Amino acid sequence: MFKIRKNDKVKIIQGKDKGKVGKVLRISSADEKVFVEGANIIKRHTRSKGQNQPGGIIKKEGPINISNVKLVCPSCGKDTRVGFEVKDDEKTRVCKSCGQQI
Repeated sequence: MFKIRKNDKVKIIQGKDKGKVGKVLRISSADEKVFVEGANIIKRHTRSKGQNQPGGIIKKEGPINISNVKLVCPSCGKDTRVGFEVKDDEKTRVCKSCGQQI
C-alpha cells in the first residue's frame, strides 16, 4: 500500500520538474511510478490509424518514481511526510506536519 493515491495533490522534489505541484493521474504499482498532471511531459510520434485518428506528435505525462514526489496536505497546504494511524480496525493516512487526517 502506497502513501500516495490517485487524485492526491503532490509536489515533485527531484528531477527536471522539481518544485512543480500537480494531481496524480494514475499509479503504476508494479513499477512504483506515478503520473502527475503537467509534469514530465514526453512526446510520442504516432502513425495515423484511418481517417478518424490522424497521426502526429502527442504530448503526454511520463512516469515519475514515487520516491521523487511528496504529498501536499489539503489542510495545512505544506508538502509533508505521511504516517498511518489505526482506529477501530481502520487504517487512515495522517499528515506528519499538522497531525490531521488526509
